[in-house]
Amino acid sequence: MSVDALLLLSFGGPEGEGDVRPFLENVTRGRGVPPERLDEVAQHYLHFGGVSPINQLNRDLIEAVRAALAAAGVDLPVYFGNRNWHPMIEDTVGKMLADGVRRALVFPTSAYGGYSACRQYDEDILRARAAVGPSAPELVKIRQFFDHPGFVLPFADAVRAAAAGLDDYRLVFTAHSIPNSFDATAGPAALGGHLYSKQIAEAARLVAAEVGASEYDVVWQSRSGPPQVPWLEPDIVDHVDALHAKGVGNIVVCPVGFVSDHLEVVWDLDTEARERAEEHGMGFARAATPGPDPRFAEMVVELIREHLGGAEPRKLSDFANLGCTANGEFCAVACCEPPARRPR
Repeated sequence: MSVDALLLLSFGGPEGEGDVRPFLENVTRGRGVPPERLDEVAQHYLHFGGVSPINQLNRDLIEAVRAALAAAGVDLPVYFGNRNWHPMIEDTVGKMLADGVRRALVFPTSAYGGYSACRQYDEDILRARAAVGPSAPELVKIRQFFDHPGFVLPFADAVRAAAAGLDDYRLVFTAHSIPNSFDATAGPAALGGHLYSKQIAEAARLVAAEVGASEYDVVWQSRSGPPQVPWLEPDIVDHVDALHAKGVGNIVVCPVGFVSDHLEVVWDLDTEARERAEEHGMGFARAATPGPDPRFAEMVVELIREHLGGAEPRKLSDFANLGCTANGEFCAVACCEPPARRPR
């Protein structure tokens, strides 16, 4: 396959106090989230001056990917687009068309399957191409990479670094919680659902095996839905309480569900979970995410090469390769579709 560019596609985040509320309204559009809930979440961003780290982290990643592409002798311009805040994907795809891009690979900053983690990026691509019109570039989304060495090994080294100096600790993996019903429909129906939680569990197993941890926990964070809707549990803060009750003295948290240290990492883990651990007199260390690691940018180049030259995929599990689609198509009929959209 010949391609003209790479598009890094991400979630987006505010970059000033005036951006926070419009950004949150973009995130929750069509979901009927009450204004008071938006006010509550807005305080998390305002705690950091209204600036989410995610856009700058993605700009840093883009520069690292450009350097890795140059080192590999691959000549591809790299563009940046977001779902919820500027630069918006619609604007970026329009610029790509104006620049003469005919076909581009799309790297979403999510390693996993599921609606928010994968299918919604397909919907972003569909929306952007529709906004640009019939001449929009072809956009081929790169596969999920939760089991790629360039994702797993940086996490393992980060766990070792976080645990340095601790004689004994409990290793706890976290990922973004989702409604149980969304997890039940995650992945192609033929695979039986629960793809998201299965992939998270597998990534945690791979990292734990690398660091030699025979016992560990997988928990969740950042839930935002109404209390009457079941989400994946336990929550990390509740789990800190449970570990304290069991006499655990030190916790090392690995945010295996995340690519970078964006706001949900620095708030839910570095602020809320850390404060709860300190209240209990527990030691708390958080492993870094892999985005800044050079191996992560090199992984992106490897994933590109799978399309350019038919390179054999490198992976550490037996899970099927999923998520690679063209022009917003889905992996399968009803794949990762939200339950409310499925036929009754």
